[in-house]
Amino acid sequence: MKPITEYTDFRQLMLDYYEDRKRRSAFSWRDFSKAAGFTSSSYMKVVCDGKSKLSKIGVERTGVAMGLVGFEMEYFRALVEFGQAGTEAKKKAAYESMLSIAKVHKVRVMEGDLFEFYDSWQNPVVRELAPLMPGATPGEMAKMCYPEVSAAEVQQSLNFLTKAGLLKKAGDSFTLAETSIKGTPDATRLALRGMHRMMSKLATPAIDLPADERNFSGVTMGVSRESYDRIVKVLDECRRQIIAIAAEDKSIEQVYRLNLQLFPLTKSIKESNNEEA
Repeated sequence: MKPITEYTDFRQLMLDYYEDRKRRSAFSWRDFSKAAGFTSSSYMKVVCDGKSKLSKIGVERTGVAMGLVGFEMEYFRALVEFGQAGTEAKKKAAYESMLSIAKVHKVRVMEGDLFEFYDSWQNPVVRELAPLMPGATPGEMAKMCYPEVSAAEVQQSLNFLTKAGLLKKAGDSFTLAETSIKGTPDATRLALRGMHRMMSKLATPAIDLPADERNFSGVTMGVSRESYDRIVKVLDECRRQIIAIAAEDKSIEQVYRLNLQLFPLTKSIKESNNEEA
């Protein structure tokens, strides 16, 4: 099995443990459930299938059944909290606990780079900007950013990006690396939510830029669920085409951010009527 700190899905960890035990000896879901002190012979399978949650007592019993001790048990508790958290705030707090536990014990959480990359809008901006300015100092790069950032903040981003393999340094210049940051869907969604919030805030002052440097448009409309799904497909295709255009550009001059935002301004009338019925 992989080290526990390479997991961000506690159900996958449990499933891998089960499969590993099963390969090495006769081991069934009944055995797993019994070892964890559950009366239901299939309870562990039900949890792994996402059809049930682990209670606090269940977390402790499961951890013991899997032989987790010390920091591994601490990490497992945070891992379950991350997977079962009902709010984004609790989910983020649990993930920060996972990172903290791993750091203290000098082990690495594989998706830590994912969260650090999206933790600041400066990271993706500096990643695109640095290769455009060969030989530039962090201070010179900082002066090119909207809004203002310090040379120290740019340097911090450069250090992280090179360490994570997202930028390659050659002398006093940088080039884009092919490496991309990937994580589990759950972790990726959580990381991106923070980035979307930051980028949405940056869009507001951009309204004051000259009209030939920015483009803002919008429409308020009533739609059905079917129309919503069709619109999302159009937006996805539009985004793909825009990415293709940018990828072909050989004379880049600036770093831009495109926000495609489609969100509800009211509750669903159909759902409201069903609740009243």
